[in-house]
Amino acid sequence: MTSLNTTWHRPALFAFLAIVLAHWAEHIAQAVQIWVLGWPIPQARGVLGLWFPWLVTSEVMHYGYAVIMLIGFVLLRRGFTGRSRTWWNIALGVQVWHHFEHLLLLLQAVTGNHLLGRPAVTSIAQLVFPRVELHLFYNTIVFLPMVVAMVLHLRPSQAEYDAMLCSCAVPARREAVAA
Repeated sequence: MTSLNTTWHRPALFAFLAIVLAHWAEHIAQAVQIWVLGWPIPQARGVLGLWFPWLVTSEVMHYGYAVIMLIGFVLLRRGFTGRSRTWWNIALGVQVWHHFEHLLLLLQAVTGNHLLGRPAVTSIAQLVFPRVELHLFYNTIVFLPMVVAMVLHLRPSQAEYDAMLCSCAVPARREAVAA
């Protein structure tokens, strides 16, 4: 675990970012299908969902992604310092809630007991907001502080650089703060 936040921090961060961006691409494709192409929501399944429709309706798959995100935020957290750590913690906190919402959806799917007797699995925030828009919102409020954290982490202040366990700082920045 130590090397994940030292030697392997940068490659792990970018692998995590690739997973997040792939997930974003699916949500953006679904949004385009709904609001640009005019597809009905049940047929707007993103890219993978066109070939594997069960993916979109699988609460296990959605929950699994939420868990992967949560694990990634927790495992990579130790490598962050200063301002980047604050922003990473914000993203982690939002992901904890997002994970809870997916756990609630999964439990309803498994037990058949839906929140407040609703006809379909429903998250707490979904009582107020439609599911597609809600997922775009959740992914946005997790992604934005994550990106801010990564940018600040790659371009640390001198004090942050001195406290870093990894060598993630952009090479030009490493030279600038070392001088």
